[in-house]
Amino acid sequence: MPDFTVVIPARNEAKYLPLTLRALERQLHPPAAVIVVDNASQDDTAAVARAWGATVVSCHVRGIAPTRQAGLDAARTPWVASTDADSLPCPEWLARFAEAVGSGAAGKGDAGPGGCGRVALYGPMRFCGVSRPVAALSGLAYGTFLHACAVAGRPNLAGANMAFSRGAAHLAGGYPDVEAYEDVLLGRSLGRLGEVAYVPGALVETSARRLEGGWLPFLWRHAQNLSGHTRGYFGE
Repeated sequence: MPDFTVVIPARNEAKYLPLTLRALERQLHPPAAVIVVDNASQDDTAAVARAWGATVVSCHVRGIAPTRQAGLDAARTPWVASTDADSLPCPEWLARFAEAVGSGAAGKGDAGPGGCGRVALYGPMRFCGVSRPVAALSGLAYGTFLHACAVAGRPNLAGANMAFSRGAAHLAGGYPDVEAYEDVLLGRSLGRLGEVAYVPGALVETSARRLEGGWLPFLWRHAQNLSGHTRGYFGE
């Protein structure tokens, strides 16, 4: 099965990060490496990451795109998986991605240009820390959103739950230098090199703190997401 490096961008995430790292310890297919990219945190994010055995990479350029790119540049395995510092990949997460890599034409190695097999993967998400009905509703709504994007020919790969060939990502130019939407744009660039596949069993639960401002602002931000808005509407 292919090796994965898990990259986690983090800025002032000492409170949430231990839960994410614990979830990665429970993976049925353990990551070959875990890289936490510290984006000039003012709390104990880096110390927490090191205490859990993660590799810490410092990124002093403010922003999510350069932070994710620093993690990609530091990775050495053929495949890179991405999640967020307040998200909880299910125990089967990397195992399902590994199975999906093996079932694609690209197999276990890096992918090349011009449609050379499976180059990127993504999965479902739902909120955690909320009531069971709200969690279920969030998962259903996000699944509907992903399906609508796929039908429109615009797969929506989220940085909290995606994996990709490291070689293909470099061929695609890496993450674009934008304030937001960098994950989706990288996914679309990868789609021009090969196959992008949805993996239903690769579930990630993510913090409901995104709802602190209410449902309407949250839904508005995602409407902007669909329109291709690249300004920092997630608070960057």
